[in-house]
Amino acid sequence: MIKFLPIGGAREVGANSYYLQIAGTGILLDCGIHPRKKGLDSLPLFDLLENYPLDFVIISHAHQDHIGALPFLIKKFPHVIIYTTPYTKELVSVTLHNAVNILKKETNGEENISFFTHEEIDLLVRSIRDYDYNEEFELRGLNSSAQLKGCFFDAGHILGSAMVMIKTDDKKILYTGDMNLSDQSIEIGADLEALNDVDFLIMESTYGDTDTKLTGNWESERNRFINELNKIISKGGSVLIPVFALGKMQEMLMLIHEAIRSGKLTDAEVYTGGIGREISSIYDRFRYVVRRKNRDTELKQIPQSNLYEINDYNHYKKNPGYLLASSGMMLEGTTSFQLAEFWLKQKDFAVFGVGYMDPATPGYKIINAKNNDALKLRGDREINVECEINRFYFSAHANRDSLINFAKRLKPGAVILVHGEESAQNWIGYHLLESQPGVKLFSAELGKEIIVGD
Repeated sequence: MIKFLPIGGAREVGANSYYLQIAGTGILLDCGIHPRKKGLDSLPLFDLLENYPLDFVIISHAHQDHIGALPFLIKKFPHVIIYTTPYTKELVSVTLHNAVNILKKETNGEENISFFTHEEIDLLVRSIRDYDYNEEFELRGLNSSAQLKGCFFDAGHILGSAMVMIKTDDKKILYTGDMNLSDQSIEIGADLEALNDVDFLIMESTYGDTDTKLTGNWESERNRFINELNKIISKGGSVLIPVFALGKMQEMLMLIHEAIRSGKLTDAEVYTGGIGREISSIYDRFRYVVRRKNRDTELKQIPQSNLYEINDYNHYKKNPGYLLASSGMMLEGTTSFQLAEFWLKQKDFAVFGVGYMDPATPGYKIINAKNNDALKLRGDREINVECEINRFYFSAHANRDSLINFAKRLKPGAVILVHGEESAQNWIGYHLLESQPGVKLFSAELGKEIIVGD
């Protein structure tokens, strides 16, 4: 019998964590924190696991909504063995240290929550067992005689990201994690060469409610992006580009660098900073051993100014440029949020959205605003929108049509939809059933167990 239990990230994007029980072996797929919530509320519902066996945690990639809660899980279940790719393992240390620092600030002495020290995080990272893409590893549960096998396949999302295959004697289960089927500036689309029929597919649905015709492709968006950047710089303005420090910052940095080098984009200052630079150095270190474009270009060699050294935002009026600032959703209190409060009031400036924005975040509100709108970003204080706002689709996730085609390729007997708003899952579900009438379809619901096999 195969049981599936979402303890986070069911009908939303955040705190992604999914429990599988296969023949008595307990496996947790990812263990993230919720970007919009704080303290204990940001963690998956670990208490739901108390009556289940838990032997392994398999991490698909190092974004905080997939990895940030791992230290708190290990406090509760110290015997659990962690698996991921070697590239994700390198990124995990940076991500976890940062996530725990953020949670400490947010909880401010909140009871019933204990934190890892930095030494304990280092020990946790060293304990992770890493396997490269297409390399099988054994999963034998403590109280199970079943011999399961796991394998990672490049998911094309960020450095180290993986789809996770779990095999029993007669069944194959694939968890996509965050998956992208198209090339980006650095990452090459997911490696599907060794993937064939599966029995159960646990699939992300992030962009299920976004019309693919509206998003274009990476190349067409790149050209539109460059044209719009040139317009702002020619007016003497600067462009704020909110990015995730892991993945999106590196992709946008490479795109801007190549456009400047080719003469298509006006040569202006590029501003970066924070942990994004640490992450870029990891990208550089592995550039020859993973599937990627631009292997000969080191991100650290791209000229960059440190935006964290600039306290007077009027600097950007005198020194126009491109600011790659986190967080990608402009969460309150982050650098991109603070910059946005200044930016929105600058007539010749612009905010360009380049990634996913949760509908409940300030970033979503900003990127959907129009000129002269009065925005309330915190409290009742209004900011009148005077800058230009533009939305670009440089997604690191598969679009909805690609997801449907991906599922058709694998011919699963059952599909469980995760990592997407309810409207996104509804669109994917409807069109999956239309194209594969015999498939068993489930929409993951927080805390609700699904039995997907005998």
